[in-house]
Amino acid sequence: MGLPCKKKKKAATAANLEELKKGFSTDMHTIPLEELISKLNTDVKNGLTSTEASALLAQNGPNSLTPPDKKSMFRLFLKNIFGGFNSLLWVAGIMSFIGYAIETSQEGSNASKDNLFMGIVFIVVVNVTGTFSFYMDRKSIILMDGFANMVPPMAHVIRDGEERDIPVAEVVVGDIVTIAGGDKVPADVRVIDARGLKVDNSSMTGESEPQSRNNQCTSSNPLESKNMALFSTNVVEGTAKGIVILTGDKTAMGTIAALTQSVGGEPTPIAKEIHRFVMISAIIAVCVGLLFAVLAYLYGNSPIKSALYFIGMIVANVPEGIVCTVTAVLTLTAKKMERKHCLVKRLECVETLGSTSTICSDKTGTLTQNKMTVTHIWCNGMIDLTEVLPPGEKKTGQRKHQMVGSYEALIRCASNCSRANIRKADSANPEFTGDASELALMKYCDLVHDSGILAYREKFPKETEIPFNSTNKYQVSVHRDQKNGKYIVQMKGAPEKILTMCDTISINGKNRPLDADVKKDFQSAYEALGGYGERVFGFADLELDSSEFPEGFKFTSDPPNFPLSNLRFVGLLSMIDPPRPGVPRAVVMVTGDHPITARAIAEQVRIIAEGEEVAEIVEEYAGFKEGEDEKYGEGRLKKTRAVVVHGEQLKKMTAVTLKEILSNYEDVVFARTSPAQKLQIVEGYQQLGQIVAVTGDGVNDAPALRKADIGIAMGIAGTDVSKQAADMILLDDDFSSIVTGVEEGRIIFDNLKKSISYVLTSNVPEITPFASHIILGYPLPMSIIAILMIDLGTDLWPAISLAYEPAESDIMKRTPRDARYDRLVNHRLVVYAYLQIGCIQMCAGFCGYFANMSYHGFFPSKLYMIREEWDNQAMMVVDSWGQEWTYDARKMLEKCCHGVFFVSIVVVQWADLLVAKTRKNSIVTQGFGNNSLNYSIPFTALLACLLMNTPFINESLGVTRIHIDILVMAIPFGLFIIMYDEIRCFFIRRYPTGWVYKETYY
Repeated sequence: MGLPCKKKKKAATAANLEELKKGFSTDMHTIPLEELISKLNTDVKNGLTSTEASALLAQNGPNSLTPPDKKSMFRLFLKNIFGGFNSLLWVAGIMSFIGYAIETSQEGSNASKDNLFMGIVFIVVVNVTGTFSFYMDRKSIILMDGFANMVPPMAHVIRDGEERDIPVAEVVVGDIVTIAGGDKVPADVRVIDARGLKVDNSSMTGESEPQSRNNQCTSSNPLESKNMALFSTNVVEGTAKGIVILTGDKTAMGTIAALTQSVGGEPTPIAKEIHRFVMISAIIAVCVGLLFAVLAYLYGNSPIKSALYFIGMIVANVPEGIVCTVTAVLTLTAKKMERKHCLVKRLECVETLGSTSTICSDKTGTLTQNKMTVTHIWCNGMIDLTEVLPPGEKKTGQRKHQMVGSYEALIRCASNCSRANIRKADSANPEFTGDASELALMKYCDLVHDSGILAYREKFPKETEIPFNSTNKYQVSVHRDQKNGKYIVQMKGAPEKILTMCDTISINGKNRPLDADVKKDFQSAYEALGGYGERVFGFADLELDSSEFPEGFKFTSDPPNFPLSNLRFVGLLSMIDPPRPGVPRAVVMVTGDHPITARAIAEQVRIIAEGEEVAEIVEEYAGFKEGEDEKYGEGRLKKTRAVVVHGEQLKKMTAVTLKEILSNYEDVVFARTSPAQKLQIVEGYQQLGQIVAVTGDGVNDAPALRKADIGIAMGIAGTDVSKQAADMILLDDDFSSIVTGVEEGRIIFDNLKKSISYVLTSNVPEITPFASHIILGYPLPMSIIAILMIDLGTDLWPAISLAYEPAESDIMKRTPRDARYDRLVNHRLVVYAYLQIGCIQMCAGFCGYFANMSYHGFFPSKLYMIREEWDNQAMMVVDSWGQEWTYDARKMLEKCCHGVFFVSIVVVQWADLLVAKTRKNSIVTQGFGNNSLNYSIPFTALLACLLMNTPFINESLGVTRIHIDILVMAIPFGLFIIMYDEIRCFFIRRYPTGWVYKETYY
């Protein structure tokens, strides 16, 4: 039975989720019809009474799906304002206000306003970046009412013995409904009677072709049985009467909707990495802050002063600009991908695609174009490729086949025996109407006729026709040949059925008897075309005797008054939904199609390599017992690279067996899979540590799309439901865009590493001035305000500009990132940023500091433990030359030192920016095409000059202008950074497994 209807949305418990994962099931299509009618207390002829229907509606609720919980915009806003790295900035901001309050309570009006200024800056930064992130996320997550849009508005039901139209929401179990071509099925319906009924199940089951439906139960699986029409699927053609057996949340659609809403919501890989970075930064900041606070107290500072040092060290260790940098990098890449027809719904998902190690893809409309195309012909006893439409579907003057003999007879039959048509034939964009197969045949015939198919049909006006139905498996029409006035019976349908109605075959324009040799050739051709995964149609005709059927003869189709036997077989045409170009190798096909079709497509798009031996797990195996674990290399799990698995066999597998398949086979195809099984496959790969992307376009793909690390929906062919569940939408349905996305995602991860390395490097020269002040008693070499000037001023544009840095040469040659080991911030990056480049920058800062102090009379030896005297307003301090310095003069010199240290860091950060361009390539090889980065260097120079030399600004920031000869002292350190990194990269390239690579390649 279906799942119970729950109108009040509750968080799915583990038990409920496991029940949903078992998939949709019911036995109401298998029990005898009389028993079902009695059980539902209905009447096939008169239906339910209005009273009974009202009672059932009140008891079971409306025939609609429980809407998903709407995301609270307020909660989303709070998450963006207070979440992630912003939480550290809030802590730093609050502690700055506390520090200001402490200083004010101790010193009154003489208290420094540095902490107040910092607190305000932090609060402004988190609110600006948080609001921007909220704006981007809000644009992305405004949900489409996907499932609701699939529900038809009205239903045709029989109530009180009369047929009437009622809102679908009022349909109840036991209602007798009628459906016809163009309708949507109003609930899960068991077919009682059908005439040529075909339904499009592609969005629900993944089957690309319309499925015929009748009153015969052909499978215990309700998704496979011929007597089931599913809620919201489209009726392509025919008519039927059925009995409603399930409504609302109990339907197959309702099960998929519930499963979709119950899974997903896990953080993306980059979100996990950023959270880890936040934790590392917080731990480092707190530990260093506590260490120096304790040291300050041990060196004789008061608890209040020690607390201020603690706050200062936290501020120095938190990379304040990283929030802006990460947001900008993700946003810029999302915009870049949108220009390449990839719409990113969540910024964090931009990087996920680059980390993807497995892509689970549907076939229909994803790996294939969802556009049936005639590809092969069997005529005159030979298989040949057909005419191919050039790009843009515009005809050329070239023709592969000549319109003579048997080929002409075949094309005449395919052109005329069809219900497809063209609307707006005279316009620049004609519209072809009909089912997918007939459209493919019509477009092919339109291609081979010089004057077009409509003009050709005018030469053969239709007299009558018998539409295709699943019982007869053929379609027949009678046409009058205006050239000679004779009537022609033309037939198409299932090849094996058409052949039984023929006694001759046309070969090279001549009729031959259908002997054993011809039938053998036919069977070989039919099997070969079917082996390609193609749908095959047979064609036959019969020219009627004009004496028996004279001009003006009135033909009837019910019953037919013309012969349907002893026809002439004229050939086969086969078609396929062609594969999309640009499908990458690391793809697992997960489709609802037949294993033969799935395997054929997989071979065409090279998911299965040409000539590869394939293990087929598609039917019962004599040596296998259900519930038994199987091992790779034993029994039906042959030791090959490729495997094809049928959904029915997957249902019987243990978790161990599935793990064996996912772990050991490289080329994997799952066929005839249900939505729950697609979800099971995704979870299986995730449990193996894989980063899984899922592509799809149907409702059946929605649970897997939502569960995947990144779900990718088709923008044109995709349903609203798939787009709602996905994180990214391919606006042009081009699978090759995924390859572009993989590269962009890898570039993001690389460039984020580079940005973080660049930002973290300056932490060392920002921390060590405080350390020297506390431990060695030096006058403070650089203020907290100067740190903010670097983190939120001169470092911001350069850090963001690294987002524009092009990929390094080996980016697509690397194996996918292993999320367990290849982290955004690892120990090598920390060692490189802090203990290598950071230490060089620290030396540059202190070199300028000591030079400036010495220039004014304070040699390094004189500065040791001078802090107490220096900060004492009542004392005069004597320098190395014997000169006395007042408190105000000393503080002016201190501000000059702050400026020197600040400018020194700015200069060496230029070098750091250049080496951050590449982790492996030489700077020369990488090139200087990133103009955003190039322009950032003169920008930081101008900004530093503005801050240092503009009156009032430099005073409020606590810095003063400096001598040019001291400024240039930092340049050799910058050159040394570049030389050091070039040597490092050389050894990495030269010895890719050596010590330098292992210890410094971050």
